[in-house]
Amino acid sequence: MTVVHQAPVDDDAPDVPDVPADVRGKVAELHELREQVRRGPSEKATEAQHAKGKLTARERIDLLLDEGSFREVEPLRRHRATGFGLEAKKPHTDGVVVGWGTVHGRTVFTYAHDFRIFGGALGEAHAQKIHKIMDMAIAAGAPLVSLNDGAGARIQEGVTALAGYGGIFQRNTRASGVIPQISVMLGPCAGGAAYSPALTDFVFMVRETSQMFITGPDVVQAVTGEKISQNGLGGADVHAGVSGVSHFVYDDEQSCIEEVRYLLSLLPQNNREMPPAAVNDDPVDRRNESLLDLVPADGNRPYDMRKVIEEIVDHGEYLEVHERWATNVLCVLARIDGHVTGIIANQPQSLAGVLDINASEKAARFVQMCDAFNIPLVTMLDVPGFLPGVDQEHDGIIRHGAKLLYAYCNATVPRIQLILRKAYGGAYIVMDSRSIGADLSFAWPTNEIAVMGAEGAANVIFRRDINAADDPDAMRAQKIKEYKSELMHPYYAAERGLVDDVIDPAETRQVLASSLAMLRTKHADLPSRKHGNPPM
Repeated sequence: MTVVHQAPVDDDAPDVPDVPADVRGKVAELHELREQVRRGPSEKATEAQHAKGKLTARERIDLLLDEGSFREVEPLRRHRATGFGLEAKKPHTDGVVVGWGTVHGRTVFTYAHDFRIFGGALGEAHAQKIHKIMDMAIAAGAPLVSLNDGAGARIQEGVTALAGYGGIFQRNTRASGVIPQISVMLGPCAGGAAYSPALTDFVFMVRETSQMFITGPDVVQAVTGEKISQNGLGGADVHAGVSGVSHFVYDDEQSCIEEVRYLLSLLPQNNREMPPAAVNDDPVDRRNESLLDLVPADGNRPYDMRKVIEEIVDHGEYLEVHERWATNVLCVLARIDGHVTGIIANQPQSLAGVLDINASEKAARFVQMCDAFNIPLVTMLDVPGFLPGVDQEHDGIIRHGAKLLYAYCNATVPRIQLILRKAYGGAYIVMDSRSIGADLSFAWPTNEIAVMGAEGAANVIFRRDINAADDPDAMRAQKIKEYKSELMHPYYAAERGLVDDVIDPAETRQVLASSLAMLRTKHADLPSRKHGNPPM
């Protein structure tokens, strides 16, 4: 007879959940656990998030990705930190949801901070999940979209949290120019956490709910005495219109994320692919007769360059980058004959379209982005020069303007210059002239290419004649007319091979489309080097 010895019962032992005895039971347990993870920490936490006008991490991912396409990575991950009460609170996901799915059928990787868990603060496990999905995005050659809503580093985890940010920054830099990186700011982003969005290609923000700053209002007030709100210091409108940190700003999360999807439809998966082409039902040979009236022949009269762009691109549709910052230059993504094209254009309605420090930086970054992702460039000129002034000179207009020059000279994508009216001085050279490598240069018959405007040139060249004349004003007018007829007539540059053709404005769309089609197989190599040393 076999004696079975029963273990003594310990009344103080913790309760152990029943372990399912078969596979079906284990699968049922798995599904229950997944559902708990999907719901998040509590209904109260979800209600608090919604009360702030914000969606949860998973609701945001559902808006971003095609329905049913999301595949989560490490949903059961927990932190292993101890101290300060952390050992008693180990929620699944550790406050960040990561994975991949599709947008318009193409693979996109994403991570979303879950503000309901530790305020979305980054700890060791949280960071490792982000590192993993970033590595996967780089390896797979697919865009990465971060949905940011976090309180910065998890203070309780100390330096390991800071090291986690360092790993993100290093990967942002490694992915730069390799895959599109988009940061969507949907909550606070303070301290070192703000540097990751700054390293990415595009930053989206939502009014009232998202803020970015290195030091918050309390620190600013303590150090400088200045009192300011969070939105006043680093809100969406501030970064969209003043600092230039944010490329796009929207009133709500739904419209913001929908525009992220639209932007992704204009970008390639990586730097080895071309942007996705679309079927075009807008005739390529459509004449732009309205351009003859939109752009005044008088170079001193302003007009809206956006209306010119609308006439030229497919169906008048485009996405403007940095719409509210440095408004004297326009940077847009659009399609011409179904193919994505980057357009840089002076805006005569703002500062007469001059180039200044901010405009130079804005256009330079856009040129670099387009070149990195194989997007051809069309540059539309109506520029009277660089903005004069003591502040501009002292703040470094020389080195900032050189950033745009460097970006164009370094770009190997197809490049077409189109001169509408004024193209004066160094600004003409910097805005992708033939002399710095534009593949083609076209001009309208209203173009004026010169070292400077006729009035200024006449005052310099004919100063003695004007001063010695009995009627200086009449002499000045005569010399201005003489200078224009000799050096500023619309065919002067074409006669010297610096403009490929002077075209009828109504044929602009057709000329650009055929030229871009010809250049689509362009191949250009840069000299072998580790990297350049661009002006800072």
